[in-house]
Amino acid sequence: MFSIAYKPRMNIKEQLEYLLRGSVEVISEEELEKKLEKSMSSGQPLKVKAGYDPTAPDIHLGHTLLIQKMKHFQDVGHEVIFLIGDFTGMIGDPSGKSAVRKKMTKEDISKNAATYKKQIFKILDPNKTTIVFNSHWMEKMSSSDLIELTSHYTVARMLERDDFHKRYKGQQPISIHEFLYPLIQGHDSVVLKADVELGGTDQKFNLLVGRELQRDFGQEPQVVFTMPLLEGTDGIQKMSKSLDNYIGITEPPEEIFGKIMSISDDLMIRYFELLSDVTISELKKMKKMIKDDAVNPKDCKVKLAKEIVSRFYSPDEADKAAKEFENIFKKKEIPNEMAQFSIKWDNEKMWVCHLIKETGFSKSSSEAGRLIKQGAVSINGEKITDSDLQIEKKDTFILKIGKKRFARIKPE
Repeated sequence: MFSIAYKPRMNIKEQLEYLLRGSVEVISEEELEKKLEKSMSSGQPLKVKAGYDPTAPDIHLGHTLLIQKMKHFQDVGHEVIFLIGDFTGMIGDPSGKSAVRKKMTKEDISKNAATYKKQIFKILDPNKTTIVFNSHWMEKMSSSDLIELTSHYTVARMLERDDFHKRYKGQQPISIHEFLYPLIQGHDSVVLKADVELGGTDQKFNLLVGRELQRDFGQEPQVVFTMPLLEGTDGIQKMSKSLDNYIGITEPPEEIFGKIMSISDDLMIRYFELLSDVTISELKKMKKMIKDDAVNPKDCKVKLAKEIVSRFYSPDEADKAAKEFENIFKKKEIPNEMAQFSIKWDNEKMWVCHLIKETGFSKSSSEAGRLIKQGAVSINGEKITDSDLQIEKKDTFILKIGKKRFARIKPE
């Protein structure tokens, strides 16, 4: 771990306004202000920690809320510690879970962790980021050390946690190792002497355990920052690969751009608030202009899509994606919002009638064939006339049935 020179670019009031933006709860703002004042007077940056268990290989926009907030701390001169939970990942975070999570292997964790190390620097400054793995200290912990750690928390306190409480009341199994998860996450904060820890709202219990353990070990308790859980492209459920409502940061630029253009206008504002770097005053102005019909929401959505693509690729790639969207979608009179389907290709090609049936646009393959004969089917604006056509497995494309039914198809 390294120590960076602290050169504050904002006064305390400006730092607070900038850092608090988008947060759900800060425990506490008063403590944060005192830490910032102490940091400024001593010239020592705050240690800001956020942990990620590498349970999946790719990071999506939902994950980046915390990473973007870490960047905000970097922007004002503080030290960011990106903790990869390769040890806790093998336990499985019980947060929000109604059943025991399936354990992951060391091989899976290691493989996923390698991708995280690459992807986070699409947002964070590598020269101002420390990456640590909690296996480095947890694998050295003896059994007596672990017993000592467990003595700092009671079963009764664990059962106050909402998901544990519900499972206990519902007579659903809770494994002993699940109680270790919040303790180890809290112990990470003790080891790192964290001043601030970031997490989603579902992480609040774990973050507060860190505060209590730090007190027990004679440290000043960390400030807890909870961030909202980002809704997926459906605007309802939390962004998740399993729900297929996610936008992955390593997806092709045109995929990211197209998915952002497909979200609702209300969700666009939400994404601006949580994902964009536009200032608070700019955002207020944009909201008012949309409300007064002084600007087309689609133009604002283009601005958001360009910003996100630029962040993970480049402004040139964002411009290319915007032009492609303009050429393929707008000129073909394709709407911004449409149904999205991830369809599994058993082979490299799929019969077009079967594809139409899979989307639910026809009740049978024969009905799909009749739609083709009627000239009602097109792909990416090109009319399909052959009902025997085999569709190659390729990048995401747009299926149109009739004048008003559209679907974005993602082959898997």
